[in-house]
Parts: sequence; structure tokens; C-alpha cells
Amino acid sequence: MRHHLNRRVMLTGLGTVSLGGVVARPQAATLQSTYLAPVRADPGRISRITVCTRPFRAAGPRLEVEVIGDKRVVHNYGHGGAGWSLSWGSAALARDRALEGGTSRCAVIGCGIIGLTSALKILRSGVPTTMYAAERAPFTRSVRATGVWSPDSRLAASDAIAPGFASLWEVMARQSMEDHRAFVGSPGYPVNVMDMYTLRAHADAQQAVGPYPSPGRIPFVSYAERVAGLRPIARPLSRSEHRFPVASASVSARMTFDVTIYAEHLMDTFQREGGVIVTRRLNHPGELADLPEPVIVNCTGFGARALFGDISVVPIRGQIAWLPPQPEVDYGLIYNAVIMIPRSRGILVQATGASQMVGYGVDDENPDWSEAASAVGMLSTLFV
Repeated sequence: MRHHLNRRVMLTGLGTVSLGGVVARPQAATLQSTYLAPVRADPGRISRITVCTRPFRAAGPRLEVEVIGDKRVVHNYGHGGAGWSLSWGSAALARDRALEGGTSRCAVIGCGIIGLTSALKILRSGVPTTMYAAERAPFTRSVRATGVWSPDSRLAASDAIAPGFASLWEVMARQSMEDHRAFVGSPGYPVNVMDMYTLRAHADAQQAVGPYPSPGRIPFVSYAERVAGLRPIARPLSRSEHRFPVASASVSARMTFDVTIYAEHLMDTFQREGGVIVTRRLNHPGELADLPEPVIVNCTGFGARALFGDISVVPIRGQIAWLPPQPEVDYGLIYNAVIMIPRSRGILVQATGASQMVGYGVDDENPDWSEAASAVGMLSTLFV
């Protein structure tokens, strides 16, 4: 099957840029005539299944300062499905709180994406920094994430946020986008901008495959209008511009993260620039007294529920089925609530479900083969 695809869309498709002092608005992906490699989507080729537990808080990420014993603790956790997307901006806020009043050295707990970016921000401010973590990349929960820039994905509940939260979120989103862009084109492509095709089997409806939504309804915030200049613009495709067996299709330039490579790169960079990582599991806030650093940034994500007794942290389960790598596949797909993204170490296939309530309150990290096979099977119908 042959399609039209722009293999390397311009980064300007994700936000406003300055060209000789003139601000250019983001452009939709521009298609060129070239070959679009088919995905070998066969449930029998599933090589592994990973499960991620996102740390959701109705009030949004916890960015607060607390005194525990003789330690000043800066909390930075609870980003729901937006941890990777907001990581650098959230880290900058945590750094400012940590360094307020001055400190001779700082500790960061947790080696996920929030911990890594926070540690780097602090270290690059000239303060010696040590990370304490029970696990390192590629074994943290962060490295099981989908890896699409989605800064308000299941981030908070509109009826639980504090006044000014939306403005704070916008600061984090814009700062994060700026920092992520610096990695586009780096070796291994930790951050990439690729064509993402959104396909519909029917012009007016989309039938989702499992998993099924959890009971109840959370009024998740949506802030798309606040960062309209950063959002990709989708371009509808005419029937002659694609060969997918669907009623309608569009394409947009989407920022994606190869989360394993990205996390490993940040961890190596932190150590190369003088940061120290100590393997240590903390089980109780009282153990913070054993750490020599006077200021501690808590980036434990879902682990904060157990470590600090924060029962406001709610799990949101997400599962990914992995197919063997196909280097020739350099585009993404969204179809019938199934998303496909190619990475260097495999092709990610995830059933997201038709509702944001999918996986809410579910902390079961056991792989579900039926869910994985259904998602890959749905994808296979596009390549007949």
C-alpha cells in the first residue's frame, strides 16, 4: 500500500516561531508524494506488554513546600497523563521553590521524568544535587508512558483546582515545549515531530475497542485554547491523498517522546554534569532525616501515595502492546481509539478507549493480553 507522507515535518507545525522578527503562525502538515510503510500488525507478533500507572490528583500536580523535621521538602508530583509534557516547566517551578532562600545542596527523590528534569534544573543552577531512587531508567513508571505531547491529559478536575491553576499550567506548558524542542534532532531522536494520521471508519462516528471506562465521571480540565499556538493544526485529507480503507482522514505534526531514550539521556547527562544518583528506597517520611541535604524535592509520582500518605493520588491505568521495531515506519496513527507510535525499540500500540475514564482508579499492573490483541487487531484492518 502506498500513501503520501512528509517524512520530516517542520517543527513550526507545533507553534509560533520568529522568522526575522516576523511571527509565523503554525502550519498544518504538508504532504509530499512518498512511500508510507505498512505496519506489520499481527497479534501474534506482540513482543511484550507494559502497564503504566499515571498519578492523578483532582487538584492537579502538587507543587507545595512542606517542612518535615529539619528538612524543607518541595513536592512535585501528581501530573496525571501530562507528566512528560509538563516536565520541564514543572521542574522550573520546583527549582525556584527549592532554591528560595538559598541552599548549599539539594536532594531529589525519584528518577522518573519529573525527578530527572527537576534534578537537572537544580544542578544547572549551580547547586550540588543528589538523586535518591529505588529504580532508574528504563525501569521507572515514566518509561511506560505513551509519549505524546498532551499537556492537559487527565491532569486535574475542573471542580477541584485552585484559582489561578490554569495560568500556572500555561506557564508550565510553554516552558516545557521550549525545553523539549531543544532535543529535536538529537542522536536517537529522544524528541521527534512526526506526521500523525487521525482516521475514522465512519464520517460521523468512531467505534472504540476496549478497555472500557471506569464507573463515574470526572470533569477533567481542558486548556487547548490557552496554547492554541502550540497545538498542531490538523489538515483534512482528500480521498486521493491516502489509501487507508476509512471514510475520513486528517494529518497533523505531533511532538512525540521516545521515552526510554529520553530518560536514559537525561540520566546520563545529569551524571556527566556532576550530579550523583544513589540507589535507595524510602519507606517513610521520617527517613528523610537520614539524608544529608537540607532541601529535598519529592518527585515520587504515584509512589507519593504510599510514602507520604497522599490518598488524593488516584491511579489511572494505561497499557501498551509492543510490536518488533520497523525503522521504515516513521508516522503515527489514531484509529478507533487505538494509537500507534513507532519508537526505536518497538512499535507502540495502545487502546485508549472512547472515554477519559478508561483506567481511572485501576492500579492493576498485570498485562491484559485480550486488550493488547484487540488493539493490534484493530490496527491490522488498516493494512489489508
